[in-house]
Amino acid sequence: MDKHRPVERIRSELQKGMGLAKCRKCGCMKDALENIKSFFSTSKTEGASDLLTDIEQWLALMEQVKYSCLGCEYCISAAAANIFNQAFPEASEAGLSCGLEMREQTWPPVPGEYFDFCDGPGCPVAVSTLASAGLAEALAAKRPRELCIVGKTETENIGIDKIVKNTITNPTIHFLLLAGKDPKGHYSGRTLLALWENGVNDDMSVIGSPGRRPVLRNVTREEVEAFRRQVEVVDLIGCEEVEIIVEKLKELSEGQGASCRCEECTEKNPLVQVSSPPVIQAQKPAKMKLDRAGYFVIVAQPEKKVITVEHYSPDNRLLRVIEGRDARSIYGMIIEKGWLTELSHAAYLGKELARAELSIKEGFKYVQDRA
Repeated sequence: MDKHRPVERIRSELQKGMGLAKCRKCGCMKDALENIKSFFSTSKTEGASDLLTDIEQWLALMEQVKYSCLGCEYCISAAAANIFNQAFPEASEAGLSCGLEMREQTWPPVPGEYFDFCDGPGCPVAVSTLASAGLAEALAAKRPRELCIVGKTETENIGIDKIVKNTITNPTIHFLLLAGKDPKGHYSGRTLLALWENGVNDDMSVIGSPGRRPVLRNVTREEVEAFRRQVEVVDLIGCEEVEIIVEKLKELSEGQGASCRCEECTEKNPLVQVSSPPVIQAQKPAKMKLDRAGYFVIVAQPEKKVITVEHYSPDNRLLRVIEGRDARSIYGMIIEKGWLTELSHAAYLGKELARAELSIKEGFKYVQDRA
């Protein structure tokens, strides 16, 4: 095979992508440039040096990566990668891809009890099973190819905040299917329908929601409007039949018609910079502060199904003995009576009492950890 011609085709695709703002922010394009650069930096292929010069310039033009891959029907960087891999199979170890492996680490951006399977534009449906957690597990086990992500949504505020953020960060999703039982009082399903139909008012309350507190505190109005533009919310509330839901997934996927080209979709539904709180990495405290109210010795008594807690003063004098059958009642009384004064001590005591209770239920020996 003449390898000079593929080099020109690779350059043509990459140049086309670098002319698009969305590609200059895409991890898929960044990976393509870096992998092709790595291979050609040691290759004597004709035309490689000119391509390397262009790639250096394009890498300098790349902006901060905002998404790993948009799942476009025609992904320019993937097209360049395909030409590259076919013409230079010896470079297969480079692992060039359309960033979907990275997607597993970066999407969904908001964690929760979800099962996500996104593998490109062939899975355009997200499913909320509302209060039916077991239904989400059943659908995940079935894993129909049209399914992008599935999970429960039990609240009409924080649960919906998460859906909005996880949807608008994946343009693959065009439908949000509501199934399962709508939790009474919260009515998260009916609130999602109201959000899609009506939006929010000035205080970010979902207009027309029957829920108790349908106020969205963790999304912006811009994010809400992006969600309403991007998806169609489909009402199957009350349905818990897996086969019926799977058939609906197929119907929605087949009915969406030909996908738009990626640049057209981006113009129609411009990408939104998703707001997010800072993520702080926990570290062990340099030193635990001793509680002036004393310390506790916990003894699990499985034969009696009782937890005994001995409360000692700092000078080792036994002050009292508390007995209970569950962790919550014991630490609740200790806190209520003011028998500890440090938050770190309260956290430690709750953890240890929970372990002691579990040891009685599960039959393993409880040994109290050091504070």
